[in-house]
Amino acid sequence: MNTITIKQLFSRYKIMALLIAIAIIWAFFSWKTEGGFISPRNLSNLLRQMSITGILACGMVLVIIAGEIDLSVGSLLGLLGGIAAVMNVTYQWPLPLNLVLVLAFGLLLGLFNGYLTAYMRIPSFIVGLGGMLAFRGVLLGVTGGMTIAPVSPDLVYLGQGYLPPQFGVALVVVLFVLALGLTWQRRRSRAQHSLPVPALWRDGLKVLLIGVVLLAFVRTLNSYDGIPVPVLLLLALLGLFSYMTTQTVFGRRIYSVGSNMEATRLSGVNVQAVKLWVFGIMGVMCALAGLVNTARLAAGSPSAGNMGELDAIAACFIGGTSMRGGSGTIYGALIGALVMASLDNGMSMLDVGSYWQMIVKGGILMLAVWVDVSTRSGR
Repeated sequence: MNTITIKQLFSRYKIMALLIAIAIIWAFFSWKTEGGFISPRNLSNLLRQMSITGILACGMVLVIIAGEIDLSVGSLLGLLGGIAAVMNVTYQWPLPLNLVLVLAFGLLLGLFNGYLTAYMRIPSFIVGLGGMLAFRGVLLGVTGGMTIAPVSPDLVYLGQGYLPPQFGVALVVVLFVLALGLTWQRRRSRAQHSLPVPALWRDGLKVLLIGVVLLAFVRTLNSYDGIPVPVLLLLALLGLFSYMTTQTVFGRRIYSVGSNMEATRLSGVNVQAVKLWVFGIMGVMCALAGLVNTARLAAGSPSAGNMGELDAIAACFIGGTSMRGGSGTIYGALIGALVMASLDNGMSMLDVGSYWQMIVKGGILMLAVWVDVSTRSGR
């Protein structure tokens, strides 16, 4: 098998390769920690740790698909989380009002970034770099450079709470029925349009595998304390964003803008509006991640979100999002976030120096981009 064929196979089965890589990483850390890495308690902590990067990656993947980049998300996460802490601790505003205001701030600041990029034609790299500095400065001013604590128990629940075990089982049933219904609908749609329909046993095996994975997932987490609330939020975002990118006109336009912006503009699509709202969605994701991070730490920290933008960008590239734009998936980005979180968690358990952790993560990011470049050039 020649090099071109290997590249084509890897490009086609990239997600499968990532899942194999995760299995190898988990097996290695499980061996080195004598099974501690795959204990229900550590897996629960791992998924909770991954959720913040995963939430950011849900927004970042849309930005990159649209052909842009946002370096301000870590600082924006910290700022919005700090605002949530100040409103909760200093002013003691009720949680619903706090959530609405923080999400609204996130949307407005994201739209501001999008306006500068799409309408003022400032390169998104520069807008993000300026935002990284400016938002961090505002955060230091809002918090006075001090940690704001302790936040109320109802806010803490967003980052530290668990779904009761019985609700976890009900969630498995709902998701399995949903997977079954979507598979059946896809088969009917392909048959109605005279398209090739996969063999029934293949779709049946796929649905069965989904059910087994869901059951193992919930049983493992229920054996500790249940599904963490941030993980539940991440699953909801996975479903919402996957539907948006595959089943809506707006989702298809994001891919079109990233693939060929000029052709998309000439076809009548308002390219500037698409980019504006992509950045707006990114701002909302920063708000959600900031709330979860503040709740997880039970405090608003002036250093919150530091280097968060690099983790989110790395998760997208590792998950198969093309740096050229026009290509990428939400589930791929979340798998990339799981790779990053697994490395962080495993190396921390082994007391690996923080400098080695940064070296490893930087090397993996460069490897992911190299794979993207090489597989595309080999087509």
